[in-house]
Amino acid sequence: MNWKRVSFLILWTALTGVLGAGPARAQVGQPSPGMGIPDNGSLVGDTSGLAREAQNWLVDLIKINTTNPPGNEQAAAKYIADILTKEGVTPELLDVAPGRSAVVARLRSAIVADPSKALLLVAHMDVVGVDKSKWTVDPFGGVIKDGYLYGRGSLDDKSMLVANLAAFIALKRGNVHINRDVIFLATTDEEQFGDASLRILIAKYWDKFAAGYALNEGGRVMMKNGKVQYVGVQVAEKVSVNIAVTATGKAGHASRPTKDNPVVHLAAAIEKMGNYQAPVHLTSVVRRYFEGLAGVEDDETAKWIRVIDTPDRGEHAQRVLSDMNPAWNSMMRDTIAPTMLQAGVRVNVIPSEAKGMVNVRLLPGDTIDVLVNELNKLVNDPQVKLQILPDGGLAAPNSSIESNFYSLITEVCAKEFGGAPVLPYLSTGATDSAQLRLHNVQSYGLMPYAITEEDEARAHGDDERLPLASFAKGIDLITRIAAEFSVTR
Repeated sequence: MNWKRVSFLILWTALTGVLGAGPARAQVGQPSPGMGIPDNGSLVGDTSGLAREAQNWLVDLIKINTTNPPGNEQAAAKYIADILTKEGVTPELLDVAPGRSAVVARLRSAIVADPSKALLLVAHMDVVGVDKSKWTVDPFGGVIKDGYLYGRGSLDDKSMLVANLAAFIALKRGNVHINRDVIFLATTDEEQFGDASLRILIAKYWDKFAAGYALNEGGRVMMKNGKVQYVGVQVAEKVSVNIAVTATGKAGHASRPTKDNPVVHLAAAIEKMGNYQAPVHLTSVVRRYFEGLAGVEDDETAKWIRVIDTPDRGEHAQRVLSDMNPAWNSMMRDTIAPTMLQAGVRVNVIPSEAKGMVNVRLLPGDTIDVLVNELNKLVNDPQVKLQILPDGGLAAPNSSIESNFYSLITEVCAKEFGGAPVLPYLSTGATDSAQLRLHNVQSYGLMPYAITEEDEARAHGDDERLPLASFAKGIDLITRIAAEFSVTR
């Protein structure tokens, strides 16, 4: 026997087995019975057991107070990293500031990564502050009551965080062939967008999570009269800009009122800006959204939606719809919301200065300079100065509604929610997706849990809560989307 020839054949077989193999498996792991993605021809098995685990993760994460400022996301990052480590995944903490760390983990499809194909599952760990006196439960207690899980972050954004984590772990446990890298990322400082935000993470660590596609918060599964009315997939978002409003005058004794009292001038300016309505501008995304919405709304509402842009009835329809729903009003125009006032040192002293803050949300493509020019004309007061503050949001391009990933999201959502229409959505709030879109990522927003308008309004408000009846299906939805997009059949 020619042993040299045999050795060559053995080596050649080994090499062709590696080079000619199909997509690599996710990091090796054994599927758990009844959860994850079994390797049996079906991409997604029963995720109910995984959902029960994820609910416990969410309770624990709510109990970790990550109010921003200061954030303190590192504690949450370590908790998540421990879960991933127990699954045989090697997570990495990305430090951005003292006590503030993001966490990233990757399931590899090949030895050499292809960022243009990679799928990023992203959510943030920080939450906004609370006034505990206005809550009926401990906002950081993870309280379950009357079929709801209460707590700051139960909607924004720790519930999305655990859905992404569950989907990532399902892929790992399933031991499936993936055709693209899948990356899990839990970010910091999304609520303040300061020196620990995704902008800084991208500047320092982009190679750790660069991707072509992303799934993030920002969408909605809207429940009405006990059933899912529609699914909104965020493909664009409004741009947040803050304006400082300062009124000045002469200080004096309160017993001798003067006409140049800065408090009076500030109040008048704030009142004018707060009641101002910018012109309606229907973007292409908002047009598509309303077109789809007309088919599921009640007859009276649908009547106005269908004439929203007609020459004869459009203006009246826009007023009617704006009054019906604050979200619709904000989707149709730039908005101005006074949010903070500050003046005076003593009740018997007229101050020399009074200050206010106004939050503006611009439609994509609109500019703050044009709006401020209009507001200055409206206020028309030499004692009042408007100043655009730095570090406002950045206008980003829309994510494509023609991409394969968007098509897949709409298909999976429609199946999951009994054929409910899936609509492109402009979110009125800002998310990390804007930064991702600026780096050529097709990022889509999807809050996967079916909730009512009333519950959605509790995000950033009092008694924020998530209906537990929607939880398991939300976990299943994100898992299915990740699997359908990443697993080779």
